[in-house]
Amino acid sequence: MRFRDQDIVFAGGAKGQNIDILSANPVNYFQVISNAAELPRLVIDGKLFLPTSEHRKRNGKLPLVIVVPGSLGVAPSHLKHAETVVSDGFAAFVLDSFGARDVTSTVANQTQFSFAASAYDVLSAWQVLSAHPEIDASRIGAQGHSRGGSAVLTAATRRFADAVVGAGAGFRSVLAAYPWSGHQFLDPSVDETEIRVIMGDADEWCSPMQVQGHCQAIRLSGGRATMRLIGGAQHSFDRGTGIENVPDASVSPAAPTAYTANNGAFIHPLTGVADSKLVDRDLMIYALKAGYGRKGAKIGSRDGDAELFKTDMLAFWRRTLG
Repeated sequence: MRFRDQDIVFAGGAKGQNIDILSANPVNYFQVISNAAELPRLVIDGKLFLPTSEHRKRNGKLPLVIVVPGSLGVAPSHLKHAETVVSDGFAAFVLDSFGARDVTSTVANQTQFSFAASAYDVLSAWQVLSAHPEIDASRIGAQGHSRGGSAVLTAATRRFADAVVGAGAGFRSVLAAYPWSGHQFLDPSVDETEIRVIMGDADEWCSPMQVQGHCQAIRLSGGRATMRLIGGAQHSFDRGTGIENVPDASVSPAAPTAYTANNGAFIHPLTGVADSKLVDRDLMIYALKAGYGRKGAKIGSRDGDAELFKTDMLAFWRRTLG
C-alpha cells in the first residue's frame, strides 16, 4: 500500500494530511542547473502533521520539519521522529519520493532514480509548504536519513538550491543523519543554512571520513556545519530495532568522491574532467569495476542509540527553528 493511502494518526491526535508536490525526475545535477527546460515533471506526495499545541507559533504560523526517508522508503522510525517533533510543537511533513515512482527500495540499486531527483524533491516540498497558510516559511528545516541525508545536504547547497527555488530561498537548517557524501559540489556553500550531521563510526553503508570532509568543506566556504560521531553506532542507529544484516544492500563507502562543477556536471574521479553526460549509474559502474562495491551491510540500534538520536534531534530543532 502506498504511503498516501495509509491513515496515520499520532497519539496526540495529529492526523496526516496528504499533500501533492510537483517535482521532477532529472537524470543528473547538470540537467537541474543548466538544462531545466527539459526536466521531466512528476507529482510526488507526503503527509503533513500539525500539532495541537500552539506554543511554537509566531504571528500565527508554525515551524516545520520535513522528514526525508532513506533507501527503504518511509519506515516506522521516520514516523516516530515526526511524531516526536509534532508532540514538541513543530509541524512535520513526511516526504515519500518512492510511491509516485513505483519504487519500493533502492538498497540493491541506488540508480532507480537519481540523487539529483531526491534533492529536487526536497526543495519542491519546501516550495509547496512554505506557501502553506499555517507554516512559517522562515522556519523550515529538513531532516534526512541515509539517502535522504544526502538529499537534504544537496538541497542546502546554494549551487543546486538557487537553480530550483531561487537565490536566498530555502531551509533555515538541515539535519543529515548518517548521509552519503559521495557526490559533492566543488562550491559547497550553504550560505545561512545551518548544517548538523549525526553518524556512527561503525557505519558500513557510508564513509564517516567522507562526511567529515564534506562538513569541513562547508565550513571553509563560510558555512556552519557540525558533525557528531557516535562510537560503535551502525547505519540507521535511530531505528529502535536490533542490529541486522541487509544481504542485498549494494554499498561502496570507500569509493572516491565524485565532485560536481558549478554547472552541475560530474567530474569523473579518474579523468578530472567535467562531463554533462555522466549520470549516477556511470559513477556506480566505475566504483564496482575499481573493486569498491560489495554486498551486505548492517543496520539497527544498540540499547540507547535511538534515544540518543532523539535527544540530539530535538535539541537541534528547538535551537534552530523553535
